[in-house]
Amino acid sequence: MAQTIPRITEEMQRWIEARKRFHLSHAQVQMARELGMNPRKLGKLANHKQEPWKAPLPVFIEQIYQKRFGKPQPDRVISIEDRAREIAVKKAEKQQRRQDTNSLGENEPDESGRGQSKEGRG
Repeated sequence: MAQTIPRITEEMQRWIEARKRFHLSHAQVQMARELGMNPRKLGKLANHKQEPWKAPLPVFIEQIYQKRFGKPQPDRVISIEDRAREIAVKKAEKQQRRQDTNSLGENEPDESGRGQSKEGRG
């Protein structure tokens, strides 16, 4: 069976682009996501060359994360691509469970005690 590459959502794709553009590590991207930052607005925070009082973006993210969560980085650091893969696997398992429960519940009796078949509906 051929392994399909999971489709990366537009939001995840924005984080991948931000990681490349601002030279962020996987941990820093995950921290920014947990802090609720918007990848499209990172440019406003990343102009420390024009505004020298600002910290560089990677340092700023790490400082804010430390202040908010009280730890230097997330317990489990995972890349955007791996996270997208996990979401795709989880979604496939959920669909499979849903199909299994639907196929089991087709011929079970309803409240009146009579079983319904596909032909009897409608």
